[in-house]
Amino acid sequence: MDYPDRLHDLTAHYQKLLEEVDDWFQRSLEQFPDRIVCKKGCSHCCRGLFDITLLDALLLQKGFENLPQQEQERVIHRTECAVASVRQIWPDFAPPWLLNGYPEEQHSVAMPEEDETPCVLLDDDGCCLVYAHRPMTCRLNGIPQLDLSGEIMSDEWCSLNFKGMDPRGLFELRFHFSEIFIQEQLLFRELTRRLLGRPFNELDTLVPTALLVNFADFTLPEQLWKTSSS
Repeated sequence: MDYPDRLHDLTAHYQKLLEEVDDWFQRSLEQFPDRIVCKKGCSHCCRGLFDITLLDALLLQKGFENLPQQEQERVIHRTECAVASVRQIWPDFAPPWLLNGYPEEQHSVAMPEEDETPCVLLDDDGCCLVYAHRPMTCRLNGIPQLDLSGEIMSDEWCSLNFKGMDPRGLFELRFHFSEIFIQEQLLFRELTRRLLGRPFNELDTLVPTALLVNFADFTLPEQLWKTSSS
């Protein structure tokens, strides 16, 4: 894996954006300490396979490269096992490790919700090995996303949180999600512009295969040039 220095400024900007999300989550936790159990070290939701953007994949690789060599090797072994399971559904799943070429109706088969396999980036104690570089979705998980405008961006929350109540009406949870997601999309489009010569709106991979994406020499399959929107 060769993390490209030419993309360093994008990950730096993205990390600042993610820090805003972390601040929101921490404020929510301080407001409702008896209602929210999510915290560093909790990994109840870190199970199965799920999709992330190439921007998250780039950030994950940066964190992965900071791990000791022996730890990296253990993670890559788990990644190879995850790839093998996906190839049972998609035998041609291969570099650049993108999900976008596969029908969406097959995604739930390749990434079943009932899969309880721990994330490849958890250590033996269930702690995230790349916590400071984890994806956006990992930081958002557990609390409903209520925009300052009142719009509900996501109405899901961890079953361990807010027991016996509906948190979707809590003003204290509101945050400028619309602005955050716009900034995230702009960074993603800039990343794909640098990689491919023009911006894309969506290119996704999995957490395990995010570690295998070759950003130093990234190429897009011909069929995705035709089907991916810009």
